[in-house]
Amino acid sequence: MSLVVQKYGGASVSDILCIENVAENIVARVGTGDSIVAVVSAMAGETDRLMNLAQQVMNPPDRRELDVIISSGEQVSSGLLCMKIKSLGRDAVSFQGHQVRITTDNSFAGAKIRTIDDSRIREALGAGKVVVVAGFQGVDDEGNVTTLGRGGSDLTAVAIASVLRADGCELFKDVEGIFSADPSVCGNAKKLDTICYEEMLEMASAGSKVLQARAVELASKFSIPLHVRPMGAPDREGTKVMEESRMDSMEEAIIS
Repeated sequence: MSLVVQKYGGASVSDILCIENVAENIVARVGTGDSIVAVVSAMAGETDRLMNLAQQVMNPPDRRELDVIISSGEQVSSGLLCMKIKSLGRDAVSFQGHQVRITTDNSFAGAKIRTIDDSRIREALGAGKVVVVAGFQGVDDEGNVTTLGRGGSDLTAVAIASVLRADGCELFKDVEGIFSADPSVCGNAKKLDTICYEEMLEMASAGSKVLQARAVELASKFSIPLHVRPMGAPDREGTKVMEESRMDSMEEAIIS
């Protein structure tokens, strides 16, 4: 029995059918004996839609109020996923950033996580529930809603995995895994089975959009193994991101 944090991106929860697939994936995993904390993004395109609405009212938008607006997308997807899991016969509970108490600084639109109170998550897991957490959001010391920047749900998942000391952090994406180059640009790009934190951080900093750079940096700091997996084929291995010392090769020089 393992404790696993799973993150589902916007494409994975883009409509009700996708949300049903995610719920079924989670319920099947729980059926094997694992405890699951699922971190969800907003439905695909929702954050951009909310941003556009805000800009129609005020351009540039007030940063505090913008975080209030764009954080609502994750609230919707977390509630929908939780209800679907319940409809499949598994108990579940959703938490928003302020309910988990993901405390951040007050840098709106790019806040940094300070602390996470994991007590409510542990209590729910102890009661046999699936926990669904809204990604991308937190709350500052004054109770203001904050967001963690683009790709912030990755950061939420890694941070929660670190405080829970989870056995793994799986990030389900709309890609097969991490490639040596952008496969839409480079036709002979190869999918990598493993990659070390340093290489992944370099790729993310250079423009790779598969993982948020801050999430990779946090995973490296706390030695959290990451597993990027395709949502369309959850049984496939995808790519594992880990410490270089844990990779199979001893002396062979590997250039990703």
